[in-house]
Amino acid sequence: MTKFIVRLIFIKCLKAQPICNDEHKNARYNFCLRLADNNLILAQRLAEWCSKGPILEEDLAITNMSLDLFGQAESFYDYAAAVIESNSSADELAFLRSEREYLNTLMVEQPNGDFAFTMMKQMLFSAYTKLLYESLSKSVDRTLAGLSAKALKEAKYHLRHSSEWVIRLGNGTNESKERVQFALNELWLFVDDMFAMDENDEALITIGVIENTKDIKPKWLMFIKQILEEANLQITSNTNSISGGIKGIHTEHLGHLLCEMQYLQRAYPGAKW
Repeated sequence: MTKFIVRLIFIKCLKAQPICNDEHKNARYNFCLRLADNNLILAQRLAEWCSKGPILEEDLAITNMSLDLFGQAESFYDYAAAVIESNSSADELAFLRSEREYLNTLMVEQPNGDFAFTMMKQMLFSAYTKLLYESLSKSVDRTLAGLSAKALKEAKYHLRHSSEWVIRLGNGTNESKERVQFALNELWLFVDDMFAMDENDEALITIGVIENTKDIKPKWLMFIKQILEEANLQITSNTNSISGGIKGIHTEHLGHLLCEMQYLQRAYPGAKW
């Protein structure tokens, strides 16, 4: 029922607004793909926790977050296809592109690691998407604004859930603190990649579709520092960073994930549920 309602909202938004002019079609398409890819890849990672959560309630919570992200990915893939007036479905965009065609940030494709690593990754990314969707909900692109406003509600829950765990683990045993601090140190390498921009972003900024991520990052950093202070965790002094997701340059982990995720569709082309 929820999926049906979201689909109706999407169709209504789509009819209410001309898609976009030729000049910015590709920019809008690539931006929507990036949003969808981020959600799809993180959703797939969280789905790997199904039946493996540390407690039953957490197993269900992680699975539900995964479903939220899959739903967001489908909506943004649908809009991406509509923008360029393509007959491609969300399934085709998700399962029939190669590794270099994915535009997701490198952070979401990193392996789950332990529970502390997963919660830290979720917290860092959810804080980013919360701020991003808040800005996009004010976009002149009414369809994008509507989809972002819906996704924002879920991002807020994901952030609250994961940040509470980060704080709990940081103030827990010596081992739990060591594990969550290790996760922070490792994942901080991919922070800059989340805020990377290209010529597509610059084009959309000029017409008011998106906000400059340079304006979002300071807000994100301030929010993250507050959580980490409460968790008694320290941001690493290591200034190295790894980037390339926006250009389709990924870590080795994405290829392995796609092999599993795309197997059925590639083994049985055109298969439908």
